[in-house]
Amino acid sequence: MQDVWTHQTVLLSEAVDALAVKPDGAYIDATFGRGGHSRLLLSRLDEQGRLTVFDKDPQAIAVAQSLGDARLAIRHEGFMHLSELPAGCADGLLMDLGVSSPQIDDPQRGFSFRHDGPLDMRMDPTRGQSVAEWLETADIPTLTEVIREYGEERFAQQIAKAIDCRRQERGPLRTTAELAEVVAGAVKTREPGKDPATRTFQAFRIFINAELEELQQALEAALQLLRPGGRLVVISFHSLEDRIVKQFIAKHSREVVDRRVPFAAPAALRLRALGRTMPSDAEVQANPRARSAVMRVAERTAVPA
Repeated sequence: MQDVWTHQTVLLSEAVDALAVKPDGAYIDATFGRGGHSRLLLSRLDEQGRLTVFDKDPQAIAVAQSLGDARLAIRHEGFMHLSELPAGCADGLLMDLGVSSPQIDDPQRGFSFRHDGPLDMRMDPTRGQSVAEWLETADIPTLTEVIREYGEERFAQQIAKAIDCRRQERGPLRTTAELAEVVAGAVKTREPGKDPATRTFQAFRIFINAELEELQQALEAALQLLRPGGRLVVISFHSLEDRIVKQFIAKHSREVVDRRVPFAAPAALRLRALGRTMPSDAEVQANPRARSAVMRVAERTAVPA
């Protein structure tokens, strides 16, 4: 019998409320996952409303297809492809970043150091290079940079050297347990209650899926897709993502003066920041994976004539 992994959607009603849904509007869920946000969004749309969803994960796409909703357009690809949609086509765009619980809990996906499985970590296991394949050839400087930059790991060089030593002595790393063991041997101290492998697994997942680069592309696309008054809602789960979202909204929420042309009118702001929201204590208690979530909201301003 196949195991069933469930997913609790973080900031469910808060995110959909932030979209200020119009019943006949057109919306984009750029990270369908297991469809929590999309289902609630669809419940607020009438027959004229439309929802386009993106996801790399074939399992997520299968869930979306099972909804059988004529208002739903499904795209099996990452949100870097948002730019392929027509300009000004959306009244709201939602991104719920990170990994879904079914991906973490399924050992075959290789995302978690808590369950032994193939060292994969691809959001779409049908495309691209797995972490195990990448680790076969990545040199120590590259490993160090990835672990330090994407994992914010102070023991990055020690871990990189330990991985290289393990490869030379016993061959390539193939499973999550093998990687976690190597990292644990290299990291001598860690915050109470935090597994030594946490930051390294995060780093390799972000790198192998090009998550930060894709996020930056998707945010730029959002400016073109949102109609005036349309909402951008982004839920982040670690500081690297949240920093990119925060800086992007801040950049486009202020007028920019071209110092080379001091008497010219400043460039009009393109977004209006509407603040951030954190999960309530009750939500974190019910779903500990929500504890690091930060939701930021912005509204597209009127496009100058």
